[in-house]
Amino acid sequence: MSDNQPIPSEIGVALGEIRAASIFLTRLPAGLIGMDTRQVPDFRHGARVFPVVGALVGLAGGVVLVVAMRLGVSILVSAALAIATTVLITGALHEDGLADSADSFGGATTEKKLAIMDDSRVGTYGAVALVFSILLRVGALSAVAATGSLQAAFALVAAEAVSRAALVRLWHDLPAARSGGLSNDAGVPDQNAMLVALAVAAVIAVIVGVPSIGLWATIFAGALAALATYAMIRLTARILGGRTGDTLGACQQVAVVAFLIGASIT
Repeated sequence: MSDNQPIPSEIGVALGEIRAASIFLTRLPAGLIGMDTRQVPDFRHGARVFPVVGALVGLAGGVVLVVAMRLGVSILVSAALAIATTVLITGALHEDGLADSADSFGGATTEKKLAIMDDSRVGTYGAVALVFSILLRVGALSAVAATGSLQAAFALVAAEAVSRAALVRLWHDLPAARSGGLSNDAGVPDQNAMLVALAVAAVIAVIVGVPSIGLWATIFAGALAALATYAMIRLTARILGGRTGDTLGACQQVAVVAFLIGASIT
């Protein structure tokens, strides 16, 4: 690098990584974020900011929940609107991964399982998984919202952040089940990126979780999400022998459900 070229600051690098991660994890317009979609992102290091993007998604849902409850909308409907907001922002990307992963379990061989994942149709297992994912998230968030709208909003921020760290963990820990795909082309998160993602998620969970749902509830919710993530890693390794893009989404869904359930237990 020549003397005339400015060395990018760490903040500038992090902001660039957040923009790239936002394109990968959401359906926000690339032009709005200032990214060129023709460039393949490099998440070997950039995956460390995934929890930040998750927190922003959760924040959007939390704002909707707070506004809805302040307008007199019932707790259950407000929670449903909040979850719908997160789904809208992400384009149901992770829900699609959950449905495809659940459907693939019906395959007799690894090759058949992978073929089912490529099928755009949703089968029985996938539909059931989606129903339970939405029901559990709305129900758990409603339980937290019964103690206050802000408590629920902050719990959602923490849950979305932690679940993106869970995604990074599975991505790092398992080899690819097949060649190709954006999850391979974008680079596998290295150990440092994975550890930083976990640390960032933990910091976010503590900052927003402890004041809203309490220390022990935050610890329990985080532990439950970690246990669910570990179970997903082991299950994915046993069934597929490795990860796919769909299993990343499925891991995020399982982790966010686990965290919200943990947060709802008082």
